[in-house]
Amino acid sequence: MERLRNMCSGKEALQDQDSLGSLSQHETAEFPSVLMPGEHMPCVYINHGGGPLPILGQQPDVANFLRSYPSTLPQRPRAILVVTAHWEGSCTAVSGGASHPLLFDYGGFPPESYKYSYPAPGNPALAQRVRDLLGEAGLPCSIDTRRGWDHGVFVPLMLMFPDADIPVVALGLQKNQDPAAHVAVGLALQRLRDEGVLIIGSGASFHNFSYFFAKGKQRAVGEEHSAVFDKWLNETVTEQNIPDNDRRSRMEAVAAAPSFLEAHPPGAAEHLMPLFVVFGASGAGPPGKSVGEPTKGIRFSQFEFP
Repeated sequence: MERLRNMCSGKEALQDQDSLGSLSQHETAEFPSVLMPGEHMPCVYINHGGGPLPILGQQPDVANFLRSYPSTLPQRPRAILVVTAHWEGSCTAVSGGASHPLLFDYGGFPPESYKYSYPAPGNPALAQRVRDLLGEAGLPCSIDTRRGWDHGVFVPLMLMFPDADIPVVALGLQKNQDPAAHVAVGLALQRLRDEGVLIIGSGASFHNFSYFFAKGKQRAVGEEHSAVFDKWLNETVTEQNIPDNDRRSRMEAVAAAPSFLEAHPPGAAEHLMPLFVVFGASGAGPPGKSVGEPTKGIRFSQFEFP
């Protein structure tokens, strides 16, 4: 735990706190539960697709799942916390503005993909709640009121909740890409599920550009590695007979999984890290379930933890 506390400096952990000084007592109060006693919101790890391609109609399987998923929820979320693969720092950070612009952190796409809007409100109270929960666990967290929502946030939400009428907060990753550190973050945020907050991990279970754009034999090699890693990941996440402690140990030792480095090259596992936050928010032990249709070619998996 001491290693987790020392991941970022105190100065960074307090980033933008002055801008929150005007929040009222009501805004910073703990969220009251809006669910039936004993009921949790699920948390889910999704494939957000390649840049804006799902919105542009070029990844219909991704888009169709994202559009259909909200209808499976027990009720409308009170707020949404998106753990995005496209925001990394020396410690955990959370978006804390009353609103946020979009950050078009991709290149080479049609002009219309740089004109999107997603005017959902932010939620400073939820950002403060996140920081407080992490603080209780001894984990530093900064609040950033300025950074725009990157495509790991706005692309899936434009498809999942197109009315943009549910408050959104983005959560960043730690650039050390340590699975155990991200599980610890999720564990600290479990209570949000009892407070009407839908936690979405936005990334991709396979993310290696050298295979995405390969052809012929090299593409076939990538597809085989994706199948091997995907089999291990599905078994680890969903197998009912794995004891909770063993499941957590396997997840945190993902670097030893077969074909892991081919699925996520060294230093480039950021698209898998949101899964560990979601897994932690589920209790870091109980099995999840695979959601969405199986993919062809390169394998991608998505998981929900009820």
